[in-house]
Amino acid sequence: MTKIINEKLAKLVNNQESINHIYFANSNACPPLLACQANFPRIEIILEGKQQMLWEDSNGKVIEKILSTNDLLYISAQSWNKPIWTSPVTLLNILFDQQQIGISLLHWDGTQLIPLEQINTPRRGPRVGTFIIQALTELIWQNQSDKQNQTAYYLIHSLLSNTLDLLNTNVKTSAKTTCLYEAICQYIDTHFREDITRDFLANMFYISPNYLSHLFQSEGKIGLNEYLNHIRLEYAKSLLKDYDLNIKEIALASGFKDSNYFCRIFKKKTERTPTLYRRQYHSKLMRK
Repeated sequence: MTKIINEKLAKLVNNQESINHIYFANSNACPPLLACQANFPRIEIILEGKQQMLWEDSNGKVIEKILSTNDLLYISAQSWNKPIWTSPVTLLNILFDQQQIGISLLHWDGTQLIPLEQINTPRRGPRVGTFIIQALTELIWQNQSDKQNQTAYYLIHSLLSNTLDLLNTNVKTSAKTTCLYEAICQYIDTHFREDITRDFLANMFYISPNYLSHLFQSEGKIGLNEYLNHIRLEYAKSLLKDYDLNIKEIALASGFKDSNYFCRIFKKKTERTPTLYRRQYHSKLMRK
């Protein structure tokens, strides 16, 4: 699968294949339920099939489009997009963290989302990618990033080229375990709503389950399940504050299969039930 990712990026960078349309999501507004949101900019490219997608532009307008093969969506940091999974589709997701780039190859088979491969490469050396992202941010905030804007197109093309360069560079680092730990955390941070298990993550990153557990204890001073629950609980808190959903719906939307387990973990960590947490939050808002 790594070969597929490299070949696809190379074809786009070398103009063997053309990017059909480029779209931009840019909004810090409260995202809709089950939308994807990250602290760092992202790119989603449709490799095969079609994907119904929602996002919000710089003017606060919610856009809904059917993205086709080689259509690309650039999502600014803190912005959201919401895929509507219907027909089979394969897509490439690229996340530009401060320390590394994470690339996920995903396939929706009509019933479930299947992660096919995850690659992470450190962002070492010249900060070319950072400057490209800064330029894109400037264009987007000035509403000059529509698909007719050649500067935006060339910046996206350059960002993909820089990503391919980093993938093909053998970067030597003395902190391989730290990079691996950060890569796994990055994957959890963006996929926590899915059915993530220790065995699944170990298989995804080509390590043993026991080493995965050791990695979290040695690098993060935290257990894998504890980290995963922390990410899910923080998301659940935001749902309790911003959405009028029942507890079972919030548990499922946050990645918990069992709402009773969710309530036990929530009370253990916050010393309050989810219902009491919501009530106290809204009570504080009323007093303000």
